[in-house]
Amino acid sequence: MSTIKSVCVYCGSSPGNDLAYAEAGERLGAAIAAAGMKLIYGGGTTGIMGAVSRGVLENGGEVGAIIPSFLVGRETTKAALTMFTDVTVTETMHERKHQMFERSDAFVALPGGIGTIEEIVEIMTWSQLGQHRKPMVFANVKGFWNPMIAMLDHVGNAGFIHTASLMRPLMVDRVDDIIPTIVGAAVKDDEGNRSVIAKM
Repeated sequence: MSTIKSVCVYCGSSPGNDLAYAEAGERLGAAIAAAGMKLIYGGGTTGIMGAVSRGVLENGGEVGAIIPSFLVGRETTKAALTMFTDVTVTETMHERKHQMFERSDAFVALPGGIGTIEEIVEIMTWSQLGQHRKPMVFANVKGFWNPMIAMLDHVGNAGFIHTASLMRPLMVDRVDDIIPTIVGAAVKDDEGNRSVIAKM
C-alpha cells in the first residue's frame, strides 16, 4: 500500500507560451485523482495552477488550496475559491509554504516561474539538510527543466553539493510516469519526515 496520500504541485499561475504546459497540468491532476491522492497546491485558479486543480476536480479528486490573502485577486478570486471544500487563506508566503510542506507526502514541480523555482529548491534544500525524505520530482515537460539540471550539475562539479544523495530530485519526462515514480521512491517509514517548523 502506498505511503503517498497527498501530492504538492508547484507550477505557474500563468499558462506559459506552450499549450503543452497546461495540458500536462490537467493530466497530472487527473492522475493524482485516479491514484486516490489529494492535491495540495497554492490555490491559484489561473494558468497551470488552474489546470492542475481542474484536472483533479473533474476526475473526482480532492484539492487542498493554500493561498496568502494578498494573492486573492491576483491568482484567483473569492468566488473561484468556492469550488474547493478545503481552502486555507494564510497571512504570509512563509506560512503558506510551511503548510504545503506539512500536508504533503511528495512534491512535483511543473513548468513555472521564479516562485515555482524558489519553492522546489527550498524543498530540495530541506532534504539535503536531512529534514525530510519525501520524493521530489521535476516534471520535465518538453525539456523545461533541462537548464535546472545543468545548473545543479555545475554546482555539484564546482564542489558545492556534498550530500547530493539526500537532495536527489527525480527527473520525469512523461506526465503519466510521475505518480508511479513517486510511489516507487517513497520511503516506507516516516523516519526523517519530521516537522521542519520544529527545527527552525
